Amino acid sequence: MVEFTKHSIDSAPEEAKENLRYAEKAYGFLPNLYRNMAEAPTLFEGYLKLSDIFSKNSFSETERQIILMTNNRLNDCKYCMSAHTAISKGAGVADDVIEALRNNTPIADAKLEALRQFSAIINETRGNPTDAQIQAMLDAGYTKQNVLEVLVGTSLKILSNYTNHITNTQLDEAFLPTAWSGVNTEAAE
Repeated sequence: MVEFTKHSIDSAPEEAKENLRYAEKAYGFLPNLYRNMAEAPTLFEGYLKLSDIFSKNSFSETERQIILMTNNRLNDCKYCMSAHTAISKGAGVADDVIEALRNNTPIADAKLEALRQFSAIINETRGNPTDAQIQAMLDAGYTKQNVLEVLVGTSLKILSNYTNHITNTQLDEAFLPTAWSGVNTEAAE
């Protein structure tokens, strides 16, 4: 296995140090994902900027986490699924929604379930949904803007999930209580 450096602020490339300082201040610790991303300062900066942009879209926090966690599950990213479980709990996402996302079971709320399904479709079709699939999202009460904003969350997860796969990111102690084994990654009917 190729070993990647889990950077500290001191060991990181100069271009990544400011973002590492920001992350440490924001989280109270330096997440291993960010320590690994620091190896490529443009990746790290792009991820942070896209994350900020995604937080400003038209979705609620619960809806954002549905998009992110659906992609984490489909991409089998144990680190991000664990981290986003903790983030979701802290943000007040309902426990039944979190459990449905972790276990790949339907969400009781029909509109939120439509978003979960559409997020999976975008991931699985690599952004090539059918007209009927787009219409189902619209029929559930979402807008054309929402349809396109799912792409931002999917892109964000490509950056983090793939980084974790390539660098074999170790789960932070803060996320151990919400560790996810990666079971049940097949799409639900």
